[in-house]
Amino acid sequence: MESLKKRIYKLSTQRIIALGFAGVIFIGGFLLWLPISSVSGKTSFIDALFTATTSVCVTGLVTLTTATHWTLFGKIIILILIQIGGIGLIALTSIIFLIFRKKFSLRGRKIIQESYNLEQMSGIVKIVKNVIRTVIIVEIAGAIFYLFVFIPEYGIVHGIWKAVFTSVSAFCNAGIDLFGENSLVPYITNPLINFTTIALIVVGGLGFTVWWDIASNVKRACKREINIRYI
Repeated sequence: MESLKKRIYKLSTQRIIALGFAGVIFIGGFLLWLPISSVSGKTSFIDALFTATTSVCVTGLVTLTTATHWTLFGKIIILILIQIGGIGLIALTSIIFLIFRKKFSLRGRKIIQESYNLEQMSGIVKIVKNVIRTVIIVEIAGAIFYLFVFIPEYGIVHGIWKAVFTSVSAFCNAGIDLFGENSLVPYITNPLINFTTIALIVVGGLGFTVWWDIASNVKRACKREINIRYI
């Protein structure tokens, strides 16, 4: 065990991040491969692994229809994988550290810094908290807008579930939904669904560092520290 820890410690930051994602994908693929994850009880391991990969890497490509092939358990696994891919494995690990009140080591701070392309390591904990807070606020806001359409159509329980899943998927740019082969086509004339989805995709696609840069410049412009034309 000691030798394993030493080998892991010697790994570069990029390799740790890559291995972390590979581990999450493999575990997710294994869980989706289990009979409890699919309606028929049968899913080839390659399809399960592909679904886990596309969920974590948020590519939007699927080999199986998400709405009909997977059970509730399978869909929850996919949702978790999408969320991990959206906020990043490093942020998720940081959350666990914060929950258990563990201190970030210098190496841990270095990994977070490189994961988010930050210029400095100061304020790492605050940055992680801001990431999580922002993700929760945006995804809840998106789900609330979806509720106005989905609850009348699917009922309270299914409506909330579809709203949450769609909001997370859109924000993380995953392109996976629970509406079957036609996806959001039935809502092509619904402005609330369309504009909410567009907003979530754009906000999620910009990324955390861009949000903070925009917010920082807007604050400075409001205080007249910089000319608004240069924002």
